[in-house]
Amino acid sequence: MKFILSLAVLFAIQMTSVSFGQLTQKNDVILKTSGDELTGKIQEIGDTEIKFVYAGETLVYSIKKSDIAKITFASGRIEMFNSPKSNSAKADSIAKSGLEAHQNKIAILPFSYLVNKQDAGQEMTYKVQNEVFNIMNQHSGYMTVQPTSTTNALLLKAGITGANVRSFTMGEICNVLGVEYVIQGTITQDLTSVSSSTSGSTTYNTKGNTSSNRSVGTVSGASSSYSSQNYTTNVTMAIYTDKGETIFSQDHQSFWSSDDAYKTTLNYLLKRTPIYQK
Repeated sequence: MKFILSLAVLFAIQMTSVSFGQLTQKNDVILKTSGDELTGKIQEIGDTEIKFVYAGETLVYSIKKSDIAKITFASGRIEMFNSPKSNSAKADSIAKSGLEAHQNKIAILPFSYLVNKQDAGQEMTYKVQNEVFNIMNQHSGYMTVQPTSTTNALLLKAGITGANVRSFTMGEICNVLGVEYVIQGTITQDLTSVSSSTSGSTTYNTKGNTSSNRSVGTVSGASSSYSSQNYTTNVTMAIYTDKGETIFSQDHQSFWSSDDAYKTTLNYLLKRTPIYQK
């Protein structure tokens, strides 16, 4: 009797261990382009489809690779397949909402910023965007300039980024942002020469010599050198309407050679746009 009881206890412990192992077992997660998530185990990855079993089931399903956005494997590795359709669908639904409340509203997109043909990073793109906002906000007259924080939040919610912005028309972007005009621009800087300068001073210290009626002394001097990097800066700016029309497009090379020369050039171009009010 004791032997049978011991076997029963041992069997229960083993079953508990198996159940616990199944509960803690990590699964693969498939994100489809439609936005749906599937959790389970991937059995096989073929040329055009994937064999998949849902967690807790044994039936094997075939899923087309063209319907998969990405797979997050149980190991933590992520493999990308296709772009989600949800972002473009979201942008489309917003774009179809019409042109209501767009009139006399302006939005500024993050500016592209290149130094020696290399991306200067998001901080600079947002910095320039804010600088354009500050200028236009003081010279928009009867029009309203959308805060950059609102612009960036709406862009991200619609799935519009610097990497895929070219897949949207400017009319669609205007509709996503709910504005009549959008300002887009690019700043390119190239390193040129290095300017150097040297300055110095000389001091002559004298003291009298009573025996020979001559002055004697010492000469001392100090010098400092300075150097600064010079740049050529070019700013390209364009303004589009919610109908997709271009109402302004111009580029200008800055006269100045400093690293912040773009600020003066932004002012120069904005003053020549049809939406700038003195």
